[in-house]
Amino acid sequence: MNDRISDTDFTSPPVLDPASLDELSAAQRSRIEELDKELHRLWGLGRNMVLAWTHAGQGIRVLVIPHYILGEMAARTADEAPDSLQFVDEVIAGTTLTDEEGFDTIAKYFGYEPRLIELSFTPGVDLTDELLEAVVRRYSISYIRNGAVALFDIVGFSLFSPLEQVTQLNSLAYSVNASFSKMLAKNLDIQFARSTTGDGFYIWNRDRSIESNVNLYHLMHLVLADNAIARSKGKANTTPRLRAAFHIGPHYEFYQSEGLSPTVYSYIVGDVTIELARMIDQALPGQILVGDFRVDLRETETGEIKPFETAEFIERTRQSLSNLEGMVLSGENVESIQCYLTGDRLDSGDFGIKRYVLKDKHGLSRKVYNAKVNIYRSGGGPIYLGFQTGDLDSFLVESEEYV
Repeated sequence: MNDRISDTDFTSPPVLDPASLDELSAAQRSRIEELDKELHRLWGLGRNMVLAWTHAGQGIRVLVIPHYILGEMAARTADEAPDSLQFVDEVIAGTTLTDEEGFDTIAKYFGYEPRLIELSFTPGVDLTDELLEAVVRRYSISYIRNGAVALFDIVGFSLFSPLEQVTQLNSLAYSVNASFSKMLAKNLDIQFARSTTGDGFYIWNRDRSIESNVNLYHLMHLVLADNAIARSKGKANTTPRLRAAFHIGPHYEFYQSEGLSPTVYSYIVGDVTIELARMIDQALPGQILVGDFRVDLRETETGEIKPFETAEFIERTRQSLSNLEGMVLSGENVESIQCYLTGDRLDSGDFGIKRYVLKDKHGLSRKVYNAKVNIYRSGGGPIYLGFQTGDLDSFLVESEEYV
């Protein structure tokens, strides 16, 4: 198999942010519009998707396939073609831009004739590959092997009136935006993306480095803290009560149709979102759960790929908590933060970490951890998020163990 296809891609995919278009020259915007018009024609109102592209002089070659082909491959994977889905995942795990050899390999495998898009400019020269990739990606699908995702769920959402639901979703959205703004002010940037679940939000990070995933975990802390402060000051049913979950795992990122064009905002679905949804179903109001994961993540400074397990990842977040000190929450400076996975005191005097086994309504089991966050401010009182082990009597678990 071509190396371009089989290598895991830990880089951050480019995103066509509408706000960033204003920073481009008129010529660049015109070229983007020209390419987008051609891709939209091949997209066929959502019937097709672009699987890969490569340079072709003053134009590009694109491989366009009906979107249902991937579903058919997935359906027959188990019995007929066990390697099909793996190959597809390898193809869409990186950028849609590939070299000529890799492109021909992909086209031959799928059995579709590449299309040539002739342009009035030279791709890669008059418009950077990064911008080209960002445009093409809107008509494609991406597979992320080890993506960090946080899920915020509004407790009892269906019991509120429609107007109360809107108010609570707006309150949660504000907490997310305010927390993200605070992180940017501390130069803790993450490639932030969000999509609604109806009664909450998935928030994920397009940057796949360990530092960015740690920052996403910290963002979850700040959102929960902002929400807790708002609840203490707000009136009944205007600010939601939340439960939250965090997990790292594989998922697909795609762009849905909005009218007759794909949106500029993406959505995710996959193993990690399924796990989060089932975890949150069994979480207590106010609880924070963290999934049990073993993943490879990239160090930002060295580029080295390292394996991480849940406990090791949380320890890494503890090491970077000082980055949040001095941040202002409700007018008070943050003096310190503690975040940890809970457990009981062992005979040795140390605290162990408990891992819980949950069984859902489908009879499927998964392992999770209970997380706790304490935020101490200079003038205001401390903010306690999550539960201690002793407060989990009503947390229904199949079994538990120490790790």
